[in-house]
Amino acid sequence: MKIHSNWTALPVAMGFGVLSLAGCSANSSIIGLDSNSVVIGISDEVLSTDPASGYDPGSWLLFNNVFQTLLSFPNGGTEPQPEIAQECHFVDNRASVYQCHLKEGLKFSNGNSLTSEDVKFSFERTLRISDPAGPAVMLSKISSIRTPDEKTVTFRLSSSDATFPSKIASAAGSIVDHREYSANTLRKDGHAMGSGPYVLESFSSESATFHVNQNYSGTAKMHNSGVTLKFFHGDQKSLKDETLSKEIDIAYRGLTASDISDIREKKRYEDFKVAEGAGSEVNHLVFNMDDPVTGRIGIRKAIAYLLDRNALIDHVFEETATPLYSIVPAGITGHRSAFFHAYGPNPSERKAKEALTDEGITGKVRLTLWSTPSRYGPSTDAELQAIADQLNESGLFEADMKSVPFDRYERDIAAGRYGVYVKGWVPDYPDAENFVAPFFGKENVLHNGYTNETISDSLLPSSATTRDRSDAITAFAEIQEIVARDVPLLPIWQGKQYAVAHRDINGLQYCVDASTVFRFWEIGID
Repeated sequence: MKIHSNWTALPVAMGFGVLSLAGCSANSSIIGLDSNSVVIGISDEVLSTDPASGYDPGSWLLFNNVFQTLLSFPNGGTEPQPEIAQECHFVDNRASVYQCHLKEGLKFSNGNSLTSEDVKFSFERTLRISDPAGPAVMLSKISSIRTPDEKTVTFRLSSSDATFPSKIASAAGSIVDHREYSANTLRKDGHAMGSGPYVLESFSSESATFHVNQNYSGTAKMHNSGVTLKFFHGDQKSLKDETLSKEIDIAYRGLTASDISDIREKKRYEDFKVAEGAGSEVNHLVFNMDDPVTGRIGIRKAIAYLLDRNALIDHVFEETATPLYSIVPAGITGHRSAFFHAYGPNPSERKAKEALTDEGITGKVRLTLWSTPSRYGPSTDAELQAIADQLNESGLFEADMKSVPFDRYERDIAAGRYGVYVKGWVPDYPDAENFVAPFFGKENVLHNGYTNETISDSLLPSSATTRDRSDAITAFAEIQEIVARDVPLLPIWQGKQYAVAHRDINGLQYCVDASTVFRFWEIGID
């Protein structure tokens, strides 16, 4: 799920963020919990139980429910609100000094008090360990942390960062008990000690069990008595089969687009309901600006004119995604459909041919679209093949698709071997910056050779000082216009989130929103 780089978010690992729930009568046969507990099956791996290391969908699922953060994202919201903090604010106008005051009576699940010492310890520990598979990169602007008393924490940042509240509201800001964790090494015993709504009771390669934290003091209201995660290790068929047979209550992140469409449309599944939520997962076609073919603006624009997003959504993704016309997805403050306005909603062979002619190209353009089979979803190869077919149908291209394993894929991209390739992205936090800075800032994770000084030296730094994020809309609008003009990448689709549930299940609308936080506590049984 993570793109290996110096600046990373949570890219897609195993298909769409899909939740499916069956009836809860099967709980006792799996784990012996009472009838108010739920069982979740996931195809993702939980790579770590230590928040200084895990930076993947499965691990963050665990962290969001076992640990607390200073701030958190409310149901349906993208603006961070106080969690263990009573209040937080920037001390200065430059958004470079941030201070939080903690609530009274905070405790970890083991009964130990949670104070500013634990907050300071947790952030410094993540930065000190700086695990390559961890979220330290998100906290890299922290230059010092002061704790003048047990309730006050002051962060001094190396440069302005108005998105800092959103970063520490994510799982990267998980607070651990300083008495339970080493300051210098990762915890690898499969245990976790937090102050969140749930306690991790057991963890193995097959499952993880959670019970309600009796010492929890926070914003969550419990609607079940416990949760079990059952790991399917990428076995999507078994995940679907056990969901429909009600051997598990919840199947999260793993059902294919066809599975969802099948369950939603066929009458034999009348015992199930499909809940749909907004998603902020995005998918882009990336162009290597140093490649002799895709480095030519006329070719990139021709592809932009020919891409039929609606056909992809209909035939490849079966309506489980929506067309994306910008680098910032719909639902995120600052979204502008810049590619829609620049290239139109429908394919135009005439405009594509004009773009090539303006570039001095009269013959067919030979092109290979590079894919990787599962990292960005099970339909990625089919998606790239469909795009190649669209280009060929215009008569202007001679395109094919090649797919390689992800480890080779990443190495070849870094080495500049591909002219055009696919990248998926799930944000760490729901702010426009997280869809822009990783791709167009000083440390570009796309490895496509694109730089724009107006974006990196002016617009992004100015947006970083804007504490009211709605005031940053103008800067992000200009960034989106520049990207649509230069076409270093081509937005393709924005994923939806789904819940397929037995009709007795409730609370699903609070588990699938733009924050990407899956809230165990919201799942209840009528």
